[in-house]
Amino acid sequence: MNRRSMLKKTASAATVAALPTLGTSLEAAASPLLKLKGNIKHSVSRWCYGSIPLDEFAQACKTIGIESIELTGPSEWPTLAKYGLTSALGQADKWPDGTGLTSFFNNPKNHDKLVDLYEKLIPEAKAAGVTNLICFSGNRNGLDDYQGILNCQKVLKRIMPTAEKNGVTLTMELLSSRHSHPDYQCDTVQWGSALCETVGSERFKLLYDIFHMQSMHGDHIRNIQRYGQYISHYHTGGMPNRTEIDDRQEIYYPAIIKALVATGYKGYIGQEFVPTPKDKAGMLESLKQGVLICDV
Repeated sequence: MNRRSMLKKTASAATVAALPTLGTSLEAAASPLLKLKGNIKHSVSRWCYGSIPLDEFAQACKTIGIESIELTGPSEWPTLAKYGLTSALGQADKWPDGTGLTSFFNNPKNHDKLVDLYEKLIPEAKAAGVTNLICFSGNRNGLDDYQGILNCQKVLKRIMPTAEKNGVTLTMELLSSRHSHPDYQCDTVQWGSALCETVGSERFKLLYDIFHMQSMHGDHIRNIQRYGQYISHYHTGGMPNRTEIDDRQEIYYPAIIKALVATGYKGYIGQEFVPTPKDKAGMLESLKQGVLICDV
C-alpha cells in the first residue's frame, strides 16, 4: 500500500475549521469532545492503529465519541470494557492452524476445527457483550460459486444453533477478489446474500466493506436498500488506497451513510482506513475526521 505524506489540508477549509483538536493529552474525558449527531454508532478497526497501545487508543477513542474498537479478540475485550467500549465486530485471538482469510468455511477440511472454535468463541462473546463475530468464505481454489455456497451452508448450519441460543451473529466479510484478495469467494453482495438465504438464520449476515465493494461493483446506495436485511456491519476506506475517506478519494461517504441511516440501520460504521500520518497525533486527527464525515 502506498503511504502518503503527513496529513495536510485534507478537507475543505470549512471542514477543517470545524474539527476540534485532541490536544497533546490522550487521557479519557468525562464525555466525548466531539458533539456527534447520534444517528450512527461509530467504531474503528484495531489493526489500523496497532502502533498505539490499546489502553491509550481506547482513551483517545472515548474523546472522539467512538463506542467500539473492533476486530479485537477475547484477550482484548476486558481492556475495552474498562473504558466503557465494546467490540462491534469480534474475532478469535488466533485462528485454527490452516485457516484464515484464504481458507475458511468453503473448504470442508476446515469444518470441524471451525465448529470447535465458534462453539467456544460464541459464549465468550456473549459474556463480554459482543454481538457480532467475523468469519470468511475462503478462496475459491477452483470451487464454483454454487458449490462454495453449499459448503459454507453445511458448516454454518452446524454453528447456528449456538449462535441463536447466545444471540451472537456470525458476520461474513465481503472482500474484493479483483484487487486486495485475489480468488476470495464472498466477493459480491449478491453471492453473500444468496448464502444468507440458504443458511436461513438471522444470526448469519454480511460485513459490507464499502472500500472492497467499490472495487467489485459499486452501486452502494442501491445495494444497501436492496440487501440491507442481510448486512449486520459496514466498513469504510478511501478508494483506491484504503487511506482517509476525505475528498482526495472517489467515494462520497456522506451520501452513503445518509442512505444507510434512512433504511433504519442501528448498527455501527467501522472506520477501517490506514491513516497516512505516522505520528500518533496525526493518526488520531485522521480518525476524528473520518468520524465527522460519517456523522450525518
